[in-house]
Amino acid sequence: MTGRLSDRLLRRGVAEIIVEAELADLLKSGKPLRLKQGFDPSCPDIHLGHVVGLRKLRQLQEMGHEVILIVGDWTAQIGDPSGQSATRPMLTPEEVRRNADTYMKQFFRVVDRQKTQVKWQSEWFGKFDLSDVIKLTSKFTVAQFLAREDFSNRYNAGRPIAITELLYPLLQAYDSVAIEADVEFGGTDQKFNCLVGRELQAMVGQRPQQVFLVPLLVGTDGSQKMSKSLGNYVGVDEPPNDIYGKVMSIADDLIMPYFELVTDVADKELEQIRQQLAANSVNPMDLKKRLAMDIAAQFHGGKAADEAGQHFARVIQNREMPEQVPEFPLTPGLLKEEGGEPVAVGRAGSAGLQQEGFVVSGPALLVKAGLARSRSEARRLIAQGAVDVDDSTVTDAYCWRVVPGSIVKVGKRRFVKLVSAGRQQA
Repeated sequence: MTGRLSDRLLRRGVAEIIVEAELADLLKSGKPLRLKQGFDPSCPDIHLGHVVGLRKLRQLQEMGHEVILIVGDWTAQIGDPSGQSATRPMLTPEEVRRNADTYMKQFFRVVDRQKTQVKWQSEWFGKFDLSDVIKLTSKFTVAQFLAREDFSNRYNAGRPIAITELLYPLLQAYDSVAIEADVEFGGTDQKFNCLVGRELQAMVGQRPQQVFLVPLLVGTDGSQKMSKSLGNYVGVDEPPNDIYGKVMSIADDLIMPYFELVTDVADKELEQIRQQLAANSVNPMDLKKRLAMDIAAQFHGGKAADEAGQHFARVIQNREMPEQVPEFPLTPGLLKEEGGEPVAVGRAGSAGLQQEGFVVSGPALLVKAGLARSRSEARRLIAQGAVDVDDSTVTDAYCWRVVPGSIVKVGKRRFVKLVSAGRQQA
């Protein structure tokens, strides 16, 4: 492994390696390593926060090493029964399978499928009985687990910790034993769990795995780590316009971390960019445009990224309408099918509206038109002032007066044009 490659692999985009000298020796040995990456399919999508570690896996695959992708179909079902964690819901087996299928399709947009094994935890935990569980739990103490930061904080605050949650690190650790992992990858928030795996391997006579921790990418809100549940994410499977627009929205102080962690811009050039930012000799907007173009191109290609840049300039910067706006057929019958909400549909009676105008429920329309995933999200968007109808911000969730041709906009990037039934373009 050359010095330049060593710096690229072991320095850039790395938070901590345990134990770095041992990992360096393993890499120099020329032996193909088994690289463990586990995920709990608690949600179906991958975002740029995941990509930080996946890019490291791809680099190592290009050196001849093999990724073992662990699908946490057991740990995902544990979740957080106490309800204290928004990012760890308890899932049914059906939800796990559905999320995992989507997740893996996106996973292989970064990592080489041909150099990856996929393993499901049920391959080994499906054979576990009560005696196996007791043997596993006997190897660690409660005090050791209460040293983990999130457990410690909740315990000291008097918030509940379910016994099943204490099993989570053990199950993740046993995954390393089951596949005889050489290296486990994770974010810095996974340090405790990865170290438990290292200890458990030593206890059963295996060579302890190396732990490769990557930084947590801050989300578009500029404060918390990127997360689907927090809504501050940039998804790898999102349309190029959304990827481009979201990257353009990040705070200026995130420009360098994003360049370092999710692009291949050379280190020498990164240093020049860093100096330019420090000296205020470059417009941060120009750097964000380059960053947004790079990231959109990674997942959708250069042509789509160029079009996303043009769309951003036209719609966001110049406040023009997109060239193509999706159409949504507005019919009384269709809206009446939405039960549970006070949906009032019929001819609008206020002066100045077309005769065929309608009064509709905002949440129902947003969900039907694909502008919100759920009615609760729709209501939240409306309350935040993020929804406009014909250039006017709506405040009433349930009584929108619209006509065929009305433009509904959510945020800065999502639009639909309402049309009469039968007039929607093919």
